[in-house]
This record gives sequence, C-alpha cells and structure tokens, in this order.
Amino acid sequence: MSASQMNNPGGACPVTAESNRNSNSNNHDPLHWPARMWIALLIFSGVILLDGLDISMIAVAIPEIQQAFGIGAATAQWLVSAYILAFGGFLLLGGRCADLFGRRRVLVAGLAVFALVSVGGAFATDAGLLIVSRFVKGMAAGFTGPAAMSLLTTTFAEGPARNKAFGIFNLFEASGYSSGLLIGGLLAALNWRYIFVLPIPVAVLLLLAALRYLPPDAPRVRGEPRQRLDIAGAVTLVAGMLLMVFTVVSVEEVGWSSLRTVIGFAVAAALLMAFVAIERTVKEPLVRLGIFRNRGLVAANISAALLYGGAMGFQFLIALYLQNIQGWKPWQMALVLLPAGLMVVVIGPKIGALISRFGVTRVLMVGLLAFVPCYLLMLRIGPEPDLWGVLLPASVLWGLGFALSISALMVAGTNGVDDDEQGLAAGLLNSSLQVGGACGLAVLTAAIAPGTELGMLYSGVWVILGFAVLTLVGQGVRAGRR
Repeated sequence: MSASQMNNPGGACPVTAESNRNSNSNNHDPLHWPARMWIALLIFSGVILLDGLDISMIAVAIPEIQQAFGIGAATAQWLVSAYILAFGGFLLLGGRCADLFGRRRVLVAGLAVFALVSVGGAFATDAGLLIVSRFVKGMAAGFTGPAAMSLLTTTFAEGPARNKAFGIFNLFEASGYSSGLLIGGLLAALNWRYIFVLPIPVAVLLLLAALRYLPPDAPRVRGEPRQRLDIAGAVTLVAGMLLMVFTVVSVEEVGWSSLRTVIGFAVAAALLMAFVAIERTVKEPLVRLGIFRNRGLVAANISAALLYGGAMGFQFLIALYLQNIQGWKPWQMALVLLPAGLMVVVIGPKIGALISRFGVTRVLMVGLLAFVPCYLLMLRIGPEPDLWGVLLPASVLWGLGFALSISALMVAGTNGVDDDEQGLAAGLLNSSLQVGGACGLAVLTAAIAPGTELGMLYSGVWVILGFAVLTLVGQGVRAGRR
C-alpha cells in the first residue's frame, strides 16, 4: 500500500500486512488470497446482495400491502419508488463521504441505519410510515453501496485481482435481484411483514463482520490539511437528483406534458447547473469535474444507465405478462427468471478470468449483444405463454447479458481512477444504474399506457430493444476509436 493511500482517511483497505507484502506476487491469484481478503470481499458482496434483495422482494408483496392498508396503486408504487428516489439521490454524496471520512466508517454507519429502519418498517402500522422507512433505507443504501464498492477497488489491485473480485461482487448483486423475487414471493405468501424482517439479521451480521474484520480507516496525518465536505455542492446535487428522480417516477401518474413534470425537470436542471457552477469554483469540490476526462468512466456511466433501463423494463414486462395477463403467482414468475440467476451464478466467478484473457471491451460487447436476441424473443409472446420457446431462452440470454455486462462496466468505469476518488467513481456508476432504471421504467410505462393487453407489451419491448441497441452501438463506436 502506498504512502498516499495510507494518508487518505478513506484510503485502501489494509487487509493484512501479509497481503500487502505479497500483493505484487499473488494478489492476482484468488487461490493465494489471504483468508481476510476473502472475508472482506464477502462483506462487500453481502452489502450489495442486501440492496438487491430489498429492492426486488418488495415488488412482489405490493398487492398484499395494498390490501392490508387499503391503499391504491398510485400510493403503493411509492413503496418501490421511494427507495429508488433516495438511493439515486444520495449515491454521489455517499461515495464522496466514503472518500473523505473513511469507507469503513461510512459503511458501518449506513448498515446501522439500514438495520434500525428495517425494524421500523417491519412494525409499521401506517402506509405513510412504511413509505418513509423505504425512503430512509434507500438513503442508507446510497451510502453503503459506493462505500462497499470503493473498499473493493482499493483492496484489490487493478487488473486480474480486481476483475475477479468484481465478478464475485456482481454475482452477489445479480443474485440479490433475481433471488429476491422468489424469496419475496414465498415470504409474502406467509406474511408480507417477513419481507421487512429478513433484512434485519442480514444487515446486523454484515455490520458485526465489518467491525470485526475490516481494519479501521487510516488516521489523518498530523499537519495534513483537513478536507471539508462541499456543503453547497452537496445540497444542490442531492436536491437536483432527488427532484429529477421524483419527477421521473411521477410521470406515470401525471404524464410527461403535465405542468408538474415540466416544472420538476426545469427546477432539477437549474439545481444541477448550479451544482456544476459551484464545483468549478469551490476549493474542495464534492465532485471533481476533471474526473469526467476519463472517457472510460463516462462511457461506462452512459452504458450503465441504458443497460439498467432496459433490464428493469424487461422484469417489469415479464411481471405484467405473467401476473396481470396470465394470472401467474409471483413465485411462478420468479421460477421463469431462475435461469437468469443461474447464469449469473455460473458466469460470475469466471468473469475475472474472462476479462483478463479477452479484455474488458470484448466481454462487455458479448454481454450487450446478448440482450438483443433476448428482447427480440419477447416480441413472440402470445395469448398462451411459450415457456420453452420464448420465456426460458429469453431468461437465459438476459442472465448471460447481465452477468457479463455489469461486471465489465464496473471494471471499465473504475480502471484508471485514483484511489482517493474510487468512492466518487462508484457513486457515479451506481447513480447511473439507479437513475437509468427509473428513467427507463418511466419511458416504458409511457409507451405502454395507451395500449391494452398484449399490444401494450409489444410497445414496451420495442422500447427496451432500443435501449439495448443504443448501448451496443455506443460501445461499439468507442471500441472502434481505440
């Protein structure tokens, strides 16, 4: 570990002295990673697994929650949107706080808040309180997500070691989303409150493990200038991001052309422009604008937004088709998506070796390409579900694309970024994923709203197919220029 990393209060995780001494010789070989490095990786991965579970489990329990509290669909959708709103709004602030104040410290604090708020949500007696708990949990995840990811990138050296670690990390992330649907369906069949209880022991276990196995953040060197959080930048950024995501997720209710939508986007744009102006002049910016000179980071963020918009849209369309039109149970729909999860489980541990052998660009292009036939297959859905000819092949292709693309984008987006800005890079990438997912769903719902039954689904498929093609073409052009 370099002296500069040791001096950084949120610097590289000093896993063990042994691992530091041997980093040049065996850091690339997982078989020779010290046990504490594996434990650290499991902690980081467990954090992102928890986030994925919490987002996907709630989706299948909404009908039961509606019945319990007597609320309509417009109110119930905020059980999902409130989490996304807070998650997307606080990711950049969370990432920068991890860089400035210590990644382990931010991770532990975020997990503590997550666990406490989960307790409140499990015993909420009012729909409003439940929605507020979802918002606060999303805010906590906005700090734990980038903290975990930046701890990973500063623990594992850039190259084969980081590639392998990202493969495992994203294996847990994708498994959380896919298994959350099945777990949520099973728990909701018993009692929807169990969905809010399950994250509590998981968060507590991760919190205790982080305190036990992750070394404390490096102390500030005496005489070194104390870095300050850019308060004005943080306020304008968080307000702008929150308002933008809020406006996007409200489009389904009020429409794209409504005065509320137009004003929301205008004010959000003004706040974000003010943020940029502040960052250009402030001595210690929240987001150093020069980071966007890293073309790999910029391209990864754009691709992440488009990819996740299409991926969330795919899950939404599958749910509409199987549950609303075909009348399937949530757990039956989850079984259709099980092959996608299995693809992630099989490919995830091999991602590092694939990227090391073929390069991040080739792996990414193959992953993005898999989404195109996946979405084309969805154009063949009909009045009767074709399990073997359409649904299961589409699930396999979706899992293949997700497993390859997400890991490759994380590697591409963090390569070449200094250690003291890894939290910022992680926050940017995660923000792109969440905002892209929210925007993608908004565009999708606007496209399918005028339609009925199968016709509206076909309109939605063309939307996600467009996202897939744009992502593929964009990365192809960039690869051609290199």
